[in-house]
Amino acid sequence: MYVTGRLALLVALGVVPLILFTAAGAGPWAVAGVWVLLCAVLGAADVLLAADARTLEISRRLPERALRDQPVAAELSVRNLGRRTLRARVRDAWQPTAGAPTERLRLVVPPGERRAASLPLLPRRRGELRSEFVVIRSEGPLRLAGRQTLLAIPARLRVLPPFTSRRHLPSRLARLRELDGNTTVQVRGAGTEFDSLREYVRGDDVRSIDWRATARAGTTMLRTWRPERDRHVVIVIDTGRTAAARVGDGARLDAAMEAALLLSALAARAGDHVHLLMFDRVTRARVTRVDGAPLLPALVDAMAPVEPQLIDTDWDAAFAQVRGLTQRPALVVLLTAADDPEAARAFLASLPAVAARSRLLVATATDGPGDVPEREDAAAVYAAAAIERARSDADRVRAAVVRAGGDAVAASADDLPPLVADHYLALKAAGRL
Repeated sequence: MYVTGRLALLVALGVVPLILFTAAGAGPWAVAGVWVLLCAVLGAADVLLAADARTLEISRRLPERALRDQPVAAELSVRNLGRRTLRARVRDAWQPTAGAPTERLRLVVPPGERRAASLPLLPRRRGELRSEFVVIRSEGPLRLAGRQTLLAIPARLRVLPPFTSRRHLPSRLARLRELDGNTTVQVRGAGTEFDSLREYVRGDDVRSIDWRATARAGTTMLRTWRPERDRHVVIVIDTGRTAAARVGDGARLDAAMEAALLLSALAARAGDHVHLLMFDRVTRARVTRVDGAPLLPALVDAMAPVEPQLIDTDWDAAFAQVRGLTQRPALVVLLTAADDPEAARAFLASLPAVAARSRLLVATATDGPGDVPEREDAAAVYAAAAIERARSDADRVRAAVVRAGGDAVAASADDLPPLVADHYLALKAAGRL
């Protein structure tokens, strides 16, 4: 049971009869005792007359999945199987990151009827959100006291990455169509896969003349090419301790997920096969052998529960997993922190083995050291020195990646996804993938 503020107010009103009856000659303790007893009887009667929440039938209606920072329409349905009208306040016990409203739902449900109440959610964190129970406070007719019941009604909501970098996808798809020769102007890409034959036009590369087709057609025929298809793109996201660093408005891991989703969507449209590996010392998520429309749903579903782990990544084990994903040369995209030589020591030692058999791209989400301040005092001098040291360290790691045979890019959390996508398109255009 529970009591409301009305009962406390009723007890406080006992001051009035206490003054009146004491002035009439009655004992104050007797008057106070009778008044407290009367309040207790009224409160107990209110509890007995309140509807029993154990006779309720409660069900939920909400989607299984939702995007982070997007509103979710949840609904709580209550059916009264008892014989008394239910006047209740309902608390659906979602965790704080679900973004549930703080005020309690008020419901009045007559016997044998059903009422539904909407519960808007605004999830602010990826992963699995849970509500294990619902608390019902059933009020009595006097609203002095009531019954409080906790009902175990579990619910789950998987919150997916928002994929805000989707806005960059149309412009990159347009460039991909130009490379592939599917636009209205039929722009040909400089690929290595044969596409079709056409008549020679002055200015064309004579090395592309097909002499057998020329002999058959009686006119000079030229081979045209398109960017390669059916290539493999392996995306490795580091989920070790460096992924927990704050970059922009979120963690470095969130920026890496955005870059991976944009690159995956682009590569899938280009006809390539995408493999995802999220790894630190064990595999946190893995998506492979999924192509076409099911690819993005599979990726976001696998990414949703993954959080950074405060441990160092085992890069030898990670690259062993990469070798198991594809036996053919591939584009391997590593989304990790590459701005500290000490932290990247083990990572750099393992790179040459990967770069020897695949094209390698190392992408880092970073806030950047910023602008060097004016050296007006000692604090500004130390700040300038720290910025220069950060730039020097990042340049050293970037140079080490290039010496190992890979490419390295770094940008802010917002700029990294389109930068990685542009690098992929550049490789396609150059016929290097």
